[in-house]
Amino acid sequence: MFLIAGLGNPGGKYQGNRHNIGFMAVDAIYRRHSFSPWSKKFKAEIAEGELGGRKVLLLKPQTFMNLSGEAVGEAMRFYKLEPADLAVIYDELDLAAGKARLKIGGGHGGHNGIKSIDAHCGKEYRRLRLGIGHPGAKELVHNHVLGDFAKADQAWLEPLLDTLADHADMLVRGEDSQLMNKIALALGGKAEEETPPKPERKPAAKSHIHQARNHNQPKMPTSGPMADMLKKMFGKKDD
Repeated sequence: MFLIAGLGNPGGKYQGNRHNIGFMAVDAIYRRHSFSPWSKKFKAEIAEGELGGRKVLLLKPQTFMNLSGEAVGEAMRFYKLEPADLAVIYDELDLAAGKARLKIGGGHGGHNGIKSIDAHCGKEYRRLRLGIGHPGAKELVHNHVLGDFAKADQAWLEPLLDTLADHADMLVRGEDSQLMNKIALALGGKAEEETPPKPERKPAAKSHIHQARNHNQPKMPTSGPMADMLKKMFGKKDD
């Protein structure tokens, strides 16, 4: 079993909030693929299906954001899952709107939902952060996060969620860089190129003249018939 948890707050009041983009992502995956009807278990809404050749459980905690780890932890214990079997999708203030980042482990970055999951599930799980942008001032953060997406946001929000839903199997198979490239391209960006290996440094080529002056020249004899002959040929005139 592979568990995909989207974070958000339950209830119609919060449905369109930026803080609920994790719920929106899981809903998009649910709509695009064949999953069982939503049911309530583990203090969450869950649905079972298959992606990338694995059984997958979609989960939306109903505990409110700050206690998300209670729901995710309960599901993981029931299915005897390890952190490597978990991917969590959530909002990120410090990413520009429409940007996505995926990594294993790390800190919670002040996100209370992630802080709760870290406490209940460990830290070495996959974290898919979806950028919602920063309002620019600390005092505006609360209203920004708990405010609804604007109509203008749909220009990037819809292709982001659609692309994530289309390629959710990559998330399950661990094809992280491929998934990030798909999202970047869908939003008009460039695919991230893999860094090419550095070529081996070869010693600088030497000219044939330099090579002729190399240190491997044979030493001249200092005694014997040959030495005497060389002295006569190249020696000083007064020798």
